Amino acid sequence: MQKRYPNRCGKFSLQARLPEFCHPEMPCHGAFSGQDCCRTLDQTGACSLGSHTNDTALPEYRLAPTSQLLLFGDFARTFLEGSWHVKRRSAAQSYDTLDVIAPNFKRRLSGVTATIARLVSIQVSSIPIAATGPGLPSDVPHLPLWRILFLSRRLRVWHARRNNDLLIGLLLKWLGISKLKVVFTSASPRTRTGWTRFLVSKCDEVIATNQVNADVMMRGCVIIPHGVDIECFFPSNEAASADEHLVIGCYGRIRPLKGTQDFVEAVCRLLPDHPNWSAVVMGRVLPRDRSFFDGLVERVEKAGLAGRIGFKPEVSLEDMPAAYRELAIYVAPSHLEGFGLTVAEALASGVPTIATRGVGAFDTLVDTPKNGLLYQPGDVVDLEAKLLQLMEDDELRGEMGHAARASAIERMSLEVEADQLVEVYRRLLTA
Repeated sequence: MQKRYPNRCGKFSLQARLPEFCHPEMPCHGAFSGQDCCRTLDQTGACSLGSHTNDTALPEYRLAPTSQLLLFGDFARTFLEGSWHVKRRSAAQSYDTLDVIAPNFKRRLSGVTATIARLVSIQVSSIPIAATGPGLPSDVPHLPLWRILFLSRRLRVWHARRNNDLLIGLLLKWLGISKLKVVFTSASPRTRTGWTRFLVSKCDEVIATNQVNADVMMRGCVIIPHGVDIECFFPSNEAASADEHLVIGCYGRIRPLKGTQDFVEAVCRLLPDHPNWSAVVMGRVLPRDRSFFDGLVERVEKAGLAGRIGFKPEVSLEDMPAAYRELAIYVAPSHLEGFGLTVAEALASGVPTIATRGVGAFDTLVDTPKNGLLYQPGDVVDLEAKLLQLMEDDELRGEMGHAARASAIERMSLEVEADQLVEVYRRLLTA
């Protein structure tokens, strides 16, 4: 029987919606949904569109040591703010009883933040654990930053998922402030810089989300795949009618490495002959990808499909499950991924999924042709053919949707990931 965890799908938003502060040169392309733009400001003050999806924080692995010091400065600012956080429940546990600390020193919403929030909410029932840092939901067990300095000096696990989180844990350990076993999760397939290799070499344990990520590390890793919250992500109960308008979706950061251009090109070719279908692209656009995004919008407008292919800003974490339930087909066209959590979320939502072969964990998640289909990255012709196959076969989509949900329950549950991580924590605490 599935254990239930109240509040895991509770109402919370990991970013403030600040449309009134949007940069004047960043017009909203979210008219597809008929909703107001929910663009947000990043730490530089630039306006951005976003997505909670697992983006693997790839740029952070290229940060130079000087950049890490700047991030440390941001940590110090957050630390001194102290009372900035809203009041949080701590699962009725005193701070000194904590065995595990999960840091999140990034204010902006990301897939890592979403992962921490959901895992900690589950793991607290098995081990004393709390997250620390800004940008976390109010119902996640939380340790105020300033209290780290005053915890009793006994052995704890510090589980970092970003370089700056890792650096802070190592500094706390080296300065003798905390007695820590430092764990780092690798969620990127890119070759690490010398700085990252140095930090990772000082860890007590390294976890990789798949074999591809483990292969680029300079040491052995424990492989623990990401899981998805199958209680939050579930299929729509509404049966599709014969004349219903059907939607194809692509969620995540909008940039070349995500293959968004392949998706847009494929649907631009297909939709003119399929009037009951539309498409939506939802995700963040960083300033450096602005010209790329403008090119996508121009391609859609030239095809005369501006009313049927929409570009939406990110929605809050709480609204993502509903976003998947609006879809008839999900496409993950990425050329590079650390894992690719959106695929697992789509499958858990009972949505047939088309993903790129050999990218992230897609080959493991998509059991072609049972719950979805795979194609070669960048092969728009093959993607177009796979889409056409599903668009024209209602029965096949229905069968794949049922298989998608079943595969997620069997192999992709968030509880499985949470339990495997707790085993690692306990091993380190008793070693």
